[in-house]
Parts: sequence; structure tokens; C-alpha cells
Amino acid sequence: MSYLIDHPPYVFALSFLALSLSLWLGAASRQWQRTLHDKVREDLGIIQAATLTLLGLIIGFTFSMAVSRYDQRKNYEEAEANAIGTEYVRADLLPGADAAKVRALLLNYIDQRIQFYNTRAEQQRRQIDAQTAKLQAELWSAVKAPAVAQPTPVVALAVSGMNDVLNSQSYTEAAWWNRIPLSAWGLMAAIAICANVLVGFGARTVKAESTLLLVMPFVISIAFFLVADIDSPRGGIIRLQPQNLLNLSESLRGQ
Repeated sequence: MSYLIDHPPYVFALSFLALSLSLWLGAASRQWQRTLHDKVREDLGIIQAATLTLLGLIIGFTFSMAVSRYDQRKNYEEAEANAIGTEYVRADLLPGADAAKVRALLLNYIDQRIQFYNTRAEQQRRQIDAQTAKLQAELWSAVKAPAVAQPTPVVALAVSGMNDVLNSQSYTEAAWWNRIPLSAWGLMAAIAICANVLVGFGARTVKAESTLLLVMPFVISIAFFLVADIDSPRGGIIRLQPQNLLNLSESLRGQ
């Protein structure tokens, strides 16, 4: 299931297939009962309206959850760029050789963070994570040595800035792991299937069921695709571009 929601096109295809079959199942069940009494048809209309309204609300809430998580990832990317830029400036507070080392490591670190946002391959992501962890250890050692040798408030500012750099990466990782729960996807799919069964059951003719009623599974599948696309950090069409990190990298290298 987690693999599926990481690939929004698969979500669309599977959703459209499942919902179309649900619609056909409802229409086929309707054929067994040729006529519906007015009272039954009235009750069916109420149930259909209530189910479709609930489905719309659930999709809306889920879409809101996906957008909020996307905004969170975006904000942490900005915070990460600000932390790195601040520490690059605070490196002037360190002794000359240590300052040059920290700046060189930070430039390499920015490149790794940009690759983290742009990569899609799982194997490459693991390599980036390993290289990032190695650079973090080297960065911390680069500020730790002068801080131990000369524990002054000025050097402490550089140490504090490096701590912000390391923490910002952890916050970003946590934001990328914060996804819509699988149970929410399952409940939303169950409600969508029930809604399509009811719509198919309420269809008056088989011809309508085979043409116009297919709009319902198609529209719901597009909604599922959009939610999965926004919620997936690496899959789909809508992706977070590390614009702040790119601008920072160009600015620092321009200096």
C-alpha cells in the first residue's frame, strides 16, 4: 500500500478500475429488481446524497492534510537554507583555518541537500543520506575543536549555528516522513466504493451506467491522484523544488 501511494499514476489507475467495477456491480444489482417503489427510490436518493456528501468532505479534509504537509516541507526547506547561510557567515568567528574548512564543508553540504530534494531513486537517496551524515560529523568536528581550544562566547555562536544546521536537517527528514496515514486512505477508498455502488444501483438504464456514470469514478480517481501527488515528496508531478538552497548555493559560490 505504501508503494502504491508513492506512485500517484498507479493510484489513479487502480482507483478508476475499482470504482468502475463498483459502479457496474451496483448497476448489475439494480437489474435484478426492475422497478423501485417511490418510497424506496426516495430513501435511496437520501442515502446517495448523504454518502456522496460524506465522500466529498473526506476528500476535502484529506486534500487539506496533504497541502499542509507540503507546506511544512516547503517551510523546512527555507529554514534549512537560512540555517546554512547563517552558519556560513558565523564561520568568520572561528580561527582562519577552521573557518575555511567549515565554509568548504558547508558548500559540499548544500550540494548534498539539493540532491536530497531532487533525487527519486531509492538507492541514490540512501547514498545521499550516508554522505550527509558523514559531512555532518565533519562539520561538527570542525567547530568542536576550536570551541574546546578557545571556549569563548564568540566561538559559541558558531557552535550554536552549526547545531541549527544539523537540527534543520532532522526537521526536514521528519516532515518528509509525515504522510497521510494508510488507514485514512483505506477508509476514504471504502466510502468511495460504497458511493459508486449506490450510484450504480440508482441508475435507471444500463446505457447510462456505461456512459455518463463513468464520470463519477473518473472524477474521484483524479481527486485521489491529486491528493497522492501532493502527499508524495518524490513521486508524481507536483514536487518541491529546493529553490532557497539553490539560491543560497549560487550566492555563496558567487562570493
